Amino acid sequence: MNRSQRPIVGVLGLVLLVLVAGCSGATGVGADATGTDGPERSIEVAADGEASAEPDRATVLVAVESTAADPQTVRTELAESDGELRTALYDWGVAEEDVRTERYDIREARGARDTPDEPTEYTGIHLYAVEVDDVDAVGEVIDVAVGAGADRVERIRFGLSDERADDLREQALTDAMGTARAEADTLAANADLEVTGVRTVSTTNVRTAPYTNTAVRAEGDAATESARTGIQTGDVDVTVTVRVVFDAQQA
Repeated sequence: MNRSQRPIVGVLGLVLLVLVAGCSGATGVGADATGTDGPERSIEVAADGEASAEPDRATVLVAVESTAADPQTVRTELAESDGELRTALYDWGVAEEDVRTERYDIREARGARDTPDEPTEYTGIHLYAVEVDDVDAVGEVIDVAVGAGADRVERIRFGLSDERADDLREQALTDAMGTARAEADTLAANADLEVTGVRTVSTTNVRTAPYTNTAVRAEGDAATESARTGIQTGDVDVTVTVRVVFDAQQA
């Protein structure tokens, strides 16, 4: 080999050495760049956590309906019912800010256009959302609303106050982190590693699932010989997902 070829061989050898060095540290569970103490390793885990509790707040959806030959009459009847319903709820103890309009609608009755020979009718609905802090009083609130002119109960949503929701979220996060650590330890043991700490943590998909009840029933009260509304409640669930990157080292 002549002298003019030797530098080329040297360059090829250097390139090969760089490629081999670049491949080191690419194996294992999340191996990072190498240093004097060896490659840094990590284990990434996604885990769910959940917590449940009895509700301490409820939203009752009640509706007032009206049907008449003209929309003006419907509007007038809904307005009159609005005053009676709100007054009854306020007198019972519901705060004004806890009674709001969920939906208000006046339209031509369904099917009227298909029967042009029949008189046209208009229907209206005023749907109210009534917030109740005392879950045990939901049935009584329904009785007050119905007694004041509400035509039907749409549904009842049981949820959590802000303070209770925060407590439950913390419980769910603690549960998720415990699950994540257990999974990381299992992965590490199977990869001949040990977990040494937490590198990063992120939270996604925080969800609150309220309990909804559409089965409203009347229960007899022997003491008063009257019917009262009985409500069945269920737990409210809070779920979270965490993504954790754990630092690890050779066991």
